[in-house]
Amino acid sequence: MQSTTAHDQWTTFDWWPPIGWWPEAARDLLVPGPSASATYVLPPEASSVHSARSLTAGTLAGWGLNEPAENMELVVSELATNALRHGLCLDDPRRQRTVHMSLVRRGPLVTCAFTDPGSTVPVLRYPGPLDTGGLGLHIVESLSLRWGWSALAPHGKIVWAVLS
Repeated sequence: MQSTTAHDQWTTFDWWPPIGWWPEAARDLLVPGPSASATYVLPPEASSVHSARSLTAGTLAGWGLNEPAENMELVVSELATNALRHGLCLDDPRRQRTVHMSLVRRGPLVTCAFTDPGSTVPVLRYPGPLDTGGLGLHIVESLSLRWGWSALAPHGKIVWAVLS
C-alpha cells in the first residue's frame, strides 16, 4: 500500500496531478472512461477541512458522480485533517505552509490526493478505548478501494485514496 520512492519531477511546492496521473499502487484498478482533475490549495486553517469537503461535493457533482460523494467527503475530511495537523511544518519558516488537495477522475474511480511538506508517515494506529483520536486512517481504509502514500522530493509526501 505504501511507497517511499521519491518522484524527481514532483515536489511539495509544485505538485499538481500531471495529465494521466494515477497512484502507481492502484493502477490495476483502472478501467476506461472519462478523465478529469481539479486541484485546490488549502491554507493552514481549521476552516480548510470544511472547504475541502465543499470543494469535493461540488467537483463530484460537476462530474456527475453523486454516488461516491458522501464517502469521498468523509475520506477528504480525514486526509485534510491529517495533512493540516501532522503535515505542516509550522515551526520551520522556510517550509511551505499550505496543503494541495487534488481530485482525479479516471472512469468510475476518483482519487483524492493531499500533498504536504511534512515527513511524518501516515500509519494506521490502534487507539485504546479512551483515546479521543487515531481512527481517521481506519475510516479511510474502510471507505476506499485502496489508499497509500509516497515521498516527494526534497521533502514532504502525497497521501491518496481511491474510491469508486
